[in-house]
Amino acid sequence: MTGTAPVRWSEAQLQASLDASLARWDRRSPSWVFGYGSLIWKPEFEFEAREPARIHGYHRRLCLRSVSYRGTQDCPGIVAGLDRGGSCLGMAYRIAAADVPRVFRELWDREMFLGSYRPTWLPARMRGGAPLEALAFVVRRDAHNYCGGLDEQAVIDILVSACGVRGTSLDYLQRTVAALHEAGLRDPHLERLMHRAERHRAGS
Repeated sequence: MTGTAPVRWSEAQLQASLDASLARWDRRSPSWVFGYGSLIWKPEFEFEAREPARIHGYHRRLCLRSVSYRGTQDCPGIVAGLDRGGSCLGMAYRIAAADVPRVFRELWDREMFLGSYRPTWLPARMRGGAPLEALAFVVRRDAHNYCGGLDEQAVIDILVSACGVRGTSLDYLQRTVAALHEAGLRDPHLERLMHRAERHRAGS
């Protein structure tokens, strides 16, 4: 599976997207960010607190091709997106008000450079039931690297074959599952994919 080289967003596109999301923020209160993939095990930003939380209406899914971090142009990898339907357990990070502009800019540079996500403020509930609103990176189904139509075997094949500058796609999945376990959370679908990929790799 190959494709054309992705086009990085311009500085103007990044800033316009960031400004649109920050328009919801009152510039006085802490803000929350919802992590569901690598943001769980490698947040790379400052936060005051983090709590397990669930959002409804979206689920975690391996549905984005990666042609750099977890794959290449000739052998694209696969990473998680927050796709429509169901619900998702993840980690909610509270960002101090003074840090929001800087941290959000760091997040945009990390997550939005290809425009694969639609930053969306979503209602969430912490494990104890307390409500909050968090910024989440929802996958765009019209993104050039969206691959939500792949069947499970095709995903397994990518997991065991693709490797990029930050490692294999299977390593990405293993780290995500391990981070969820450390937080006392489970994702049976991801666990099944991981175990199938591990068995496939061991038998190859």
